[in-house]
Amino acid sequence: MPRATQILRKSRKVVEDLNLLKVLQSEISHELSSNSFQDENIGSLGDFVLDWNSSRSQDVVLWRKSESGEEVAVSALLSQKTYDTEGIFPRKLLMKVCVKRPGLSSILQFDCGVSEKGVRRSDFKIRSAYFLQSTTVPGSSIYRGPLFSSLEPQLQDALKEFLVARGIREDLTNFLLLTLHKKEQGQYLDWLQKLESFVMKDERLFSAAAG
Repeated sequence: MPRATQILRKSRKVVEDLNLLKVLQSEISHELSSNSFQDENIGSLGDFVLDWNSSRSQDVVLWRKSESGEEVAVSALLSQKTYDTEGIFPRKLLMKVCVKRPGLSSILQFDCGVSEKGVRRSDFKIRSAYFLQSTTVPGSSIYRGPLFSSLEPQLQDALKEFLVARGIREDLTNFLLLTLHKKEQGQYLDWLQKLESFVMKDERLFSAAAG
């Protein structure tokens, strides 16, 4: 009787794993057929270069240096939340823009949000602006500047124009939205396929699926 119980448990495990395999293969087929962002081609880097885009990371980093020696670095990744939208991008971006002037040790950093506005249009909002010392990591008690939303509207607009003048325009935010959604979709598909391979390692399951 114990042997029969053991066989029953193993059979149940194979059935459960086979069900998981079928669900995985259905999801993989769906992702391959939907291919939501692969045919899109919007936005451009402008004067920026793509400095970092590892297949293992969630973010990308862009960089540019002007003739005056001023450097601008942009890092961006997808937010965790999804949103109902009339456009094609369900998630917003979290974007940091760092501006370094030659001869100065401090860096002016802007924390921004990027979202799609309508179809294939986008815009960014500044959430905070503060100075960093390039050689130090600020502690939690360091004053980073005023609450950005509390600034006079004219000053908020002027700071946004400061970034626009340095290439943070709609073409760039469109490029980031598309690049990061493509990246996330590719990473999700890769994860699904690795999980499928992991489940298929069970020879009994492979035989059941082939049968």
